[in-house]
Amino acid sequence: MILSPRTWAPINQRRWANFNANRRGFWSFWIFLLLFFVALGAEFVANDNPLLIKFKGHYYVPIVASYPETAFGGEFETETRYRDPYVKKLIEADGWMIWPLIPFSYNTINYALQQPAPSPPSSENWLGTDDQGRDVLARMIYGFRISVLFGLTLTLLSSLIGIAAGAIQGYFGGLTDLIFQRFIEIWGGMPVLYLLIIMASLVQPNFWWLLILMLMFSWMSLVHVVRAEFLRARNLDYVRAARALGASNRLIMFRHMLPNAMVATLTFLPFVLNHSITTLTALDFLGFGLPPGSPSLGELLNQGKNNLQAPWLGLSAFGILAFMLTLLIFVGEAVRDAFDPRKVYGSRS
Repeated sequence: MILSPRTWAPINQRRWANFNANRRGFWSFWIFLLLFFVALGAEFVANDNPLLIKFKGHYYVPIVASYPETAFGGEFETETRYRDPYVKKLIEADGWMIWPLIPFSYNTINYALQQPAPSPPSSENWLGTDDQGRDVLARMIYGFRISVLFGLTLTLLSSLIGIAAGAIQGYFGGLTDLIFQRFIEIWGGMPVLYLLIIMASLVQPNFWWLLILMLMFSWMSLVHVVRAEFLRARNLDYVRAARALGASNRLIMFRHMLPNAMVATLTFLPFVLNHSITTLTALDFLGFGLPPGSPSLGELLNQGKNNLQAPWLGLSAFGILAFMLTLLIFVGEAVRDAFDPRKVYGSRS
């Protein structure tokens, strides 16, 4: 059974109505989801392999499987390079190919440029190419996907750790709270950038290394919010009643108190996601992020800084970053309105 907003509890109906009332945040949410799902299928939008090939009555799907050049009448047993004019001629002589909307992947070098790289926007490369002749739009799509996936993963994991830490501090209080607070003050004062530079000199940074390193410090962003909510609720009547009935501490914390604390926590999540994305972008811009060659918005910004004669590089990366972060800010405002008890249906921010 699919639950519609009408079948929800009255409080959830009110929250959904408040979210819809903020039209800016409502439409930003759906636009961001659309961009994210397009980026998830980036291989079907921007790829140097055709989506479908029909050759001598047989169908091939190069986007999900690799085929040797000999399968299309070529001479080599290696994987087919479908952008090669010789291979194109062989296939089109006895069949056809359906290409993605953008016939370039994030690492495809366009050797047929009419101008030296970085080349300006053209009918072939809609946003131009970077300093290595790679399509800017394709790299933006793949970079958007990595940035959002990194941000979502970091936000989820850091939220789980931060909520658990804040819940323990606020519920038990006393010496437990004091020790945790002193630890957070010391740990939060660590020079994160210097640590990342040191680690980058020891190991080759990649997606998971960066995620672990950033998780070591980003979990503190929600601790204070959850701690304050638990400190406020620990002496309320429903918590005392649960203790009197013999409920365990874990049951009281996560069954009874956490749902109330999540109201304040959820309003911060879009902003935590924003911070996670900008952190990865900043590290890539400084050269301490993803491995060289990875599709990265920060690396594209760095190319724009180093190639001021090619303004499309910096403007493209800045445009997609500004648009993405603005959408998330608007979504965060709508979520804040949804969980604000003073908001009623039809109110506008």
